Amino acid sequence: MTATHTDELTAFGYRQELRRTLGSFSAFAAGFSFVSILTTVFQLFGLGYSFGGTMFFWTWPVVIVGQLLVALNFAELAARYPLAGSIYQWAKHVSRGFAGWLAGWMMLLGCTVALAAAAIALQVVLPSVWSGFQLVGGDPSITSPTGATNAVLLGSALIVCTTAANAAGVRVMARINDIGVAAELAGVAVLVVGLALFAVRGPQVVTEPLPDTGTGAGLLASALMAGYVLYGFDTAASVAEETVNARKAAPRAVLRALLISGLGGLAVILVALMAAPSLTDGNLADQGLPYVIQAVFGDVLGRVFLADVAIAVVVCTLTIQTGTIRLCYSMARDGALPASARLARVHPRTGTPLLPALASGAIAIALLLVNLGNPTIFSAITGTSVVVVYVAYLLVTLPLLRRRLRGEFVAQPGLFSLGRWALPVNLAAVVWGVVMIVNIAWPRPEVYDTAGTGSAWLLLFPLEFLALAVLTGWLCRRRAEPTPEPVEA
Repeated sequence: MTATHTDELTAFGYRQELRRTLGSFSAFAAGFSFVSILTTVFQLFGLGYSFGGTMFFWTWPVVIVGQLLVALNFAELAARYPLAGSIYQWAKHVSRGFAGWLAGWMMLLGCTVALAAAAIALQVVLPSVWSGFQLVGGDPSITSPTGATNAVLLGSALIVCTTAANAAGVRVMARINDIGVAAELAGVAVLVVGLALFAVRGPQVVTEPLPDTGTGAGLLASALMAGYVLYGFDTAASVAEETVNARKAAPRAVLRALLISGLGGLAVILVALMAAPSLTDGNLADQGLPYVIQAVFGDVLGRVFLADVAIAVVVCTLTIQTGTIRLCYSMARDGALPASARLARVHPRTGTPLLPALASGAIAIALLLVNLGNPTIFSAITGTSVVVVYVAYLLVTLPLLRRRLRGEFVAQPGLFSLGRWALPVNLAAVVWGVVMIVNIAWPRPEVYDTAGTGSAWLLLFPLEFLALAVLTGWLCRRRAEPTPEPVEA
């Protein structure tokens, strides 16, 4: 740890407690594995296809561009505020009072929900690798009661393991994450090349809508897949206090994590549609990518590749929890959470905030257990996590836009800057955030009431969760010590 790094934190009013050992690849890996295209594309391919057919491919470039607008603003903030807990710190510095605090709170909740959502992705791949992973028997489909129950069991076991790995320290987490990301990048390359070699139709498949799909409401709903996959890239900046030369490394890591994930996912979807044995027999919607993998590569190679996907799910879950821990620690050391003194305590041997690791794991498992046997859990948790995180992003980009309009946020020499494009990019990012929040939170039975109960409570679940989150957050903040005014550096 250099004097420069220590001086940077001192200028913000903090002292170096986390261990600064991560290189630029590890920072990128944190953002990339949070997105984890092998995890999330496998998890939601069937859902996206069931809504939009082959045309759901086009939601991807739209979401890539929209999220790039957000990421460019985040890259500026990552250079200026290289601090743990990215979203919270950025919001705190561009927006005073409850609004700035709320961004961190919403992101904390969103990451916890995303932790549960990522963990249940094991159900999409493990029973296909070996039937013995279907511990409760019955239909392994995640939308069936037995599949949903098994998803909770597998997901809970995974969260216990990731909690232990995170509690062991950042070096352990980084080693696992770096190896997992390397395996995932190799897996994506093999998957794209392999499926392209066995394609049974050309790339024009994405311009030929199937009957009764690929138009209007279906396409809007299918954007849930891309919207869910392409967030969390900011985690590359959330480990800034553990990254060497973070002012330069963090902005690059944020942008690389988004662009590599987005383009990689785009390629996977295209070649999967080109190589699928059939587009109309219902298997793509019901089974998703595992169906294509086993049909194209055969049973043995298909299982080997799905095992690689399972590794990606593990690493994705691990990194989501890592980001959650850093965010909780960042808020707690400001006295912004109840029990802040205990939550901000860093274990002297591992250099890890231990209590946030245990708390995030316990809450995520509780979210799963509450929904034991409920087939709606998959899409409801997924949609809600998208809405909550996009709200947290908006609580950064909107006040940042206000500060730009007032001339209060200007470029600093030597740091990443959007220059004359800053204002239009920021404005477009705000518009994008509002549109996506409305779109994903829309009360669609296909997303929030898959059992067809007709319950208004289920249909409005994301809005109810948001309202409860804001109320709970307000009460928690009242019980917490006052958050100190941010220090500019």
